[in-house]
Amino acid sequence: QVQLVESGGGLVQPGGSLRLSCAASGSIFKFDSIGWYRQAPGKQRDLVASFINDGSTNYADSVKGRFTISKDNAKNTVYLQMNSLKPEDTAVYYCNSWLGQLVYWGQGTQVTVSS
Repeated sequence: QVQLVESGGGLVQPGGSLRLSCAASGSIFKFDSIGWYRQAPGKQRDLVASFINDGSTNYADSVKGRFTISKDNAKNTVYLQMNSLKPEDTAVYYCNSWLGQLVYWGQGTQVTVSS
């Protein structure tokens, strides 16, 4: 059973930064993809950024140039550095991974961007 544990959310002012962490149980090499989704109240859960197993990355258009996904293979951890945060980035952020046809989710971490 794969476990994904997020941390790093919180309240930040517009223009500020946060770094989210997702610690996986076991090697992140095995995943077909691993990354971040977010869900704002009343909206669907959407991709923010992810690694694909060929090493490439995907970003939502709304976060390109502001967010950066990275990973530390030795720590089995994926990060999301979020800069120039906007109120519309407010959401619960979920770590996600795919292994074949199996999908795994973390419990989510709240990010609130407000003055």
